[in-house]
Amino acid sequence: MTAPVFLVDEGRLTVGTVTLDGPEGRHAVTVRRLRAGEPIVLTDGAGTGAVGTVAEVSGKDTLEVAVDALRTEPEPRPRITVVQALPKGDRGELAVETMTETGVDAVVPWAAARCVTLWKGERGRKSLAKWRATAREAGKQSRRLRFPTVADLTATRELAPLLSGAAFAAVLHEEAEQPLATAPLPVDGGEIVLVVGPEGGVAPEELAVFEEAGALPYRLGPTVLRTSTAGPAATALLMSRTGRWS
Repeated sequence: MTAPVFLVDEGRLTVGTVTLDGPEGRHAVTVRRLRAGEPIVLTDGAGTGAVGTVAEVSGKDTLEVAVDALRTEPEPRPRITVVQALPKGDRGELAVETMTETGVDAVVPWAAARCVTLWKGERGRKSLAKWRATAREAGKQSRRLRFPTVADLTATRELAPLLSGAAFAAVLHEEAEQPLATAPLPVDGGEIVLVVGPEGGVAPEELAVFEEAGALPYRLGPTVLRTSTAGPAATALLMSRTGRWS
């Protein structure tokens, strides 16, 4: 069985003894029921991981981990960012979860013109916190050492600098002529930014803003995917085409 992954604060990982406590320690002790001698992986979520074994369990929320070795995972190239329009219900968390498992590096929540869901006030803060918690938990589940970032909610025109600064930027659109599968992509560096629209589609005025910033429309395939599945499907395609899955 593959060793489970738990998150610790940056700067705490070292060869020797590391204490895992708080919510992560409680999950390890009371949910995963780890015991002395079992393998475990710790990560700071920023690219550093520690491989070791459980040395001692104390109470309901504390583990002492004997770390044998540290491993640093370099920044992936090219970096892949998905601008995700806000879906209805809990489909936003589904999109973040699946994209994290697929390997996306950053997610930008987007308040598109045709979004049914609105993030305002306390509801918006709670929704953003859910997206970030989902990325964190999915990063652990998929055994990543470097978790994706989830940005603050962004408006359409605020996306222009991100798109214009990318090595390749695209907007998924069902009426586009060129398939994403044949688009010219950077392989060795830079950033790929992919825009995924809401259930009602990307509005013409939004397409104009994106095109001015250098992001052209591409189609993913012959079928129309839900907004919560289009991002993960496109991410998988990009991972394969750029060699990050090779």
